[in-house]
Amino acid sequence: MKLVVGLGNIGKEYEGTRHNVGFMAIDAIAQSNNITIETEKFGGKYTILHKFDEKILLLKPQRFINLSGEVLKKYVDFYDIALGDIFVICDDLDLPVGSFRLRYQGGSGGHNGLKNIELHLKTQQYKRMKIGISNNKNIDTKDYVLGKLNHEEKEQIQKIIDMVPQIFDDFLTKSYDNVMNQYNKK
Repeated sequence: MKLVVGLGNIGKEYEGTRHNVGFMAIDAIAQSNNITIETEKFGGKYTILHKFDEKILLLKPQRFINLSGEVLKKYVDFYDIALGDIFVICDDLDLPVGSFRLRYQGGSGGHNGLKNIELHLKTQQYKRMKIGISNNKNIDTKDYVLGKLNHEEKEQIQKIIDMVPQIFDDFLTKSYDNVMNQYNKK
């Protein structure tokens, strides 16, 4: 079983914010597969999808983003998911809006959701997709990531979100090295 997790904050007030691009990505995967993510367990909303002879759990933690690791770990333990089968999608302040990076492993880059995942998994070795939200040094980081995307940012990020279902399919059918080589060059 594979686990694909989108990071974000719960609640209407956080919809459309920079910190919720992970939720947007998971919603795009669900929509492209004509499913919804509504079942609740272990502090998360999830669904199980069967595709390409794989069983995939799509997860949106329903705790604040800085507690995502607590939720993710419960699913990893309950479903006995290997670290190599985890794929996390989140925002990244260090990447320009309209860009993304796929990684095997690495540090949190200051992202509190990733810090919490690393704390609970006790490793930095899990696959991830970081979607660029840029950084405005004139605004406090917390206010910036929790701020709403402006029209131009929405358009640029939507282009990436539109690619996510294909990246997801490639994650399921190709080696991760090939997926990284294919997409990180764009």
